[in-house]
Amino acid sequence: MVIHPSFFFTVAFTFLHSVAGMAQVTPLPAAKHKTIVIAHRGDHTKAPENTLAAYQNTIEDGADFVEIDLRTTKDSQLVIMHNATIDHMTARQGEIKNFTLDSLRKIKVREPLHPEWGVHTIPTFKEVLQLCKGKINIYLDFKEASVAQAYQEIIDAGMENHIVVYINEPHQFEEWGTIAPNMPLMISLPKAVKTTAEMNEVLHTFDVDILDGDYTEYNAETVAAATQKHIPIWADVQSKEEGPDQWNAALKLGLAGLQSDHPKELIQFLIKKGIR
Repeated sequence: MVIHPSFFFTVAFTFLHSVAGMAQVTPLPAAKHKTIVIAHRGDHTKAPENTLAAYQNTIEDGADFVEIDLRTTKDSQLVIMHNATIDHMTARQGEIKNFTLDSLRKIKVREPLHPEWGVHTIPTFKEVLQLCKGKINIYLDFKEASVAQAYQEIIDAGMENHIVVYINEPHQFEEWGTIAPNMPLMISLPKAVKTTAEMNEVLHTFDVDILDGDYTEYNAETVAAATQKHIPIWADVQSKEEGPDQWNAALKLGLAGLQSDHPKELIQFLIKKGIR
């Protein structure tokens, strides 16, 4: 196929993943439901995002995965925060990498629009692993961290069979492939892929275990091609407009999983449709 400019970043994955020598399809964490529900930054409809309270909400919702964002402090401790800075979640400013863990723990997370939700502590990766163990799988958005350190904490928690990793940078693919070759890895679909032939070319070229990306980037043709190759698509439905119309459109495509800002409502929607 003709290589579109949007393939540039993904092309780097080809070389790195083939060098790592990973298996074609890695077994994914076991899930109870056919349609996977992923809570984006936890269920933050009644608690600030990426807090232990949001993750506990997700567990109580009955979601299959909770999505978390991993970053590293100045003193090399692994913590959870979506942005590189703490500006959007606290009353302070600055980058995570410039704070020690002790200093971060003194800074409280809050949701300005919902002061009734209270203040919360920025969680460590170890705390999240402990909370989720035996209760829910983890969708690890690997932002800025040491693969070796993260994987060791996963092993120590006994969670190695309950995590998938979303890759943001090519070097992460190489490192995960070398250090943890059995860890399922995920990338977003290149936006240029619109046909069966293009999807088949991607799946022939790129050794991926799961595809991500906004649900609007897929069509029936590309979803069918991925399904035939046994590569699940866990697409994003979270947006300001998220609701039944978006969920129905995504389900009509035959997507294997949906990442949502409203996991509880999505689960109830799926139950009413008789598909959960």
